[in-house]
Amino acid sequence: MSDRAALLKGIRAWLVFFVVCLVLSGATAFPLVHELRWTEDLLRSLSVPEHLPALTDWIERVRQGLDAADSDYPFLLYGTDWLAFAHLMIATAFWGPYRDPVRNIWVVEFGMIACAGIVPLALICGPIRGIPFWWSVIDMSFGVLGVIPLHIVRKRIKRLEALTANPAPSPAPGPHVPPAPAA
Repeated sequence: MSDRAALLKGIRAWLVFFVVCLVLSGATAFPLVHELRWTEDLLRSLSVPEHLPALTDWIERVRQGLDAADSDYPFLLYGTDWLAFAHLMIATAFWGPYRDPVRNIWVVEFGMIACAGIVPLALICGPIRGIPFWWSVIDMSFGVLGVIPLHIVRKRIKRLEALTANPAPSPAPGPHVPPAPAA
């Protein structure tokens, strides 16, 4: 396999990994009410409240808030539907770099900027919304962990670009054979 083909294969593998994570992250924003009930039940069955009471108290509080919103103000959950939709649409944008990485490197760089933006958003909005700091750290980890595959992809795209710009020299031509005289 040529260097170019190997780079392209690696770029595409990392992009698929990133897109799958993005889609899964977004898709979980649709069934929040049910997920929180399931999570609370799971934590109790695993005796987590004994070891991490702050976590289970937080999950219970969030579940109660979502239950109240779902029953009395379901339109509030429409915002999380749009959050999920945004994740899915951003994931779709990565089709460009999958098809033509060098031409669409800007999508990868946009993703890196978005990952970096998670940190100040969590640090600013978390306290305003009453989110525990340790939960904001979990939120920030999505940006920190998300930038890793994108950074790897960007480096590989730059190497691919260099290979494309400076193709390997052609093998030296054989001895010059003059054309046969015309009859």
